[in-house]
Amino acid sequence: MTDDDLVAKYAAEAKKSIEEEAQKRVEEVIDPIYEAKLRANSLFVMLDSEDLVPALLARLGSVRAALDGHGGGIKVDSYQSLSNEGSQSLDFVLDLTGACLSCGAAPGTLDGIKADLESDKEISNVRFSSNLLDTFDELGREFILAHGNVEFV
Repeated sequence: MTDDDLVAKYAAEAKKSIEEEAQKRVEEVIDPIYEAKLRANSLFVMLDSEDLVPALLARLGSVRAALDGHGGGIKVDSYQSLSNEGSQSLDFVLDLTGACLSCGAAPGTLDGIKADLESDKEISNVRFSSNLLDTFDELGREFILAHGNVEFV
């Protein structure tokens, strides 16, 4: 086994362990029946309801544990319904709330939110409000713009 193989093996084991722990932590604080209902319903049905943000949260993977565990959340700044060859999808502009603002882990959190939500067939694009950048100092802004792998509008 090469060094690269060993690193890949440990990385895969660590990722699996982190995902399992995150799932346990999320399950401690959610109502599984309500969460299943949110995941089963179309986002288009919930667009103008108070269930939209919980439905988006229900679609998150391990990043949800970081949001819930650190007192943060997401807010929908805007959305747009897009049509492409007979199918519809959603383009969201989101913001972070609570303790997630100006957190040093925000670049990873934003990237995780984007990846998880864009894996949903009804969501074509997730971007973030440029207002979020104002919560960071200059160094934090530079870091998140360079390493966040997300778009701000």
